[in-house]
Amino acid sequence: MMGFWDAVVRVIVGIIFVWLGIEKGGVFEIAQIVGYILILTSIISFCPLYKLAGISSRCEECKTA
Repeated sequence: MMGFWDAVVRVIVGIIFVWLGIEKGGVFEIAQIVGYILILTSIISFCPLYKLAGISSRCEECKTA
């Protein structure tokens, strides 16, 4: 599961990557795709890589609530 600040950082970095892909093109188109993925994972509050690695950025108190 994803914590609040993790999601905020993902959205900010995702927006920057998408903007770079649109403005610069070329290699930054790969960054644009990564940006879309970062934004999507923050919206649905789930990261498959976190699940595979057994990582959670949620606080321990939040898990029980």
